[in-house]
Amino acid sequence: MSSVPDLTTGYLGLKLSSPLVPSSSPLCRDLDNLRAMEEAGAGAVVLHSLFEEQITREDDALDDVLLQSSNASAEALSYFPEMQAWGSSYHAYLQHVQRAKKALRIPVIGSLNGASSGGWVRLARDIEDAGADALELNIYFVPSSVDMTSADIEQNYCDLVQDVKSRTGIPVAVKIGPWFTSLPNMASRLDSVGADGLVFFNRFYQPDFDLESLEVVANLELSGSSALRQRLHWVALLANHIRPDLAITGGVHTVEDVVKGIMAGAHVVMLTSALLRNGIGYLNDLRLQLSEWMTVHEYESVGQMRGAMTVDAVAEPGAFGRVNYLKVLGSYTK
Repeated sequence: MSSVPDLTTGYLGLKLSSPLVPSSSPLCRDLDNLRAMEEAGAGAVVLHSLFEEQITREDDALDDVLLQSSNASAEALSYFPEMQAWGSSYHAYLQHVQRAKKALRIPVIGSLNGASSGGWVRLARDIEDAGADALELNIYFVPSSVDMTSADIEQNYCDLVQDVKSRTGIPVAVKIGPWFTSLPNMASRLDSVGADGLVFFNRFYQPDFDLESLEVVANLELSGSSALRQRLHWVALLANHIRPDLAITGGVHTVEDVVKGIMAGAHVVMLTSALLRNGIGYLNDLRLQLSEWMTVHEYESVGQMRGAMTVDAVAEPGAFGRVNYLKVLGSYTK
């Protein structure tokens, strides 16, 4: 094969020049970083997340002012704070979406991070109006009550996705964690309420203990390639069995990781830890390495390569189930 491989891919109804997509992170707060990502070969960018807690906290602050002012005289109302002083995160985020769309040629995907349905999801429509090409809904819910059942949690997820979908006309991808009793069934339910894409997986950030101060502390550790295996397993099982496009995020660090993700059936692979370790320019390295790998292995396009390792394509589908469990246990030697 002498021609240059075609790296284009489709995701959420959008045509991307590359399957490499920087995932939502603080890196995406900076417009210069977004420009650098595009220059380095990103197919799209997912902006940093706007959190449910940010919006509800600002709404509560505005409610307090309204309550305090309800019995004030007309003259006193002239001292009412300007509306832009409230919801600062909200307005700043929409402005960032607008600026990113003006500055970039590649698709811009907004990001909302929340756990419950409610008034805050009105932002989905505002993000669309600001120019976002799509929206990633990052559902990060940590159950802490012994009274909450798995059925309750799953219904909350579906209600939230349905609520967001009802307010937008742009594609919505849903980023979830792996902690469901039946992930295939949950994926199917999210499909049924309108999810256009599923992103596997958001990371569960567990707190650590400081034994001297007896405090619970936050501790962020960047991912490694070993985190990819869990993503590969589920994407390879679900590809071609549900309607939404699939994306892998977490554990993508090398060109081999990129290839594995695509062969599992992912339309795009997303990365942040690799960019934090190696710089945004590393995207260009991965893009060139992907093109070279495909040339050597005689793949003409990403589309041709996608799905080569799904459960339907491999010679031994049992490797995705208990057969693999037995093999792993039997493979250990001192």
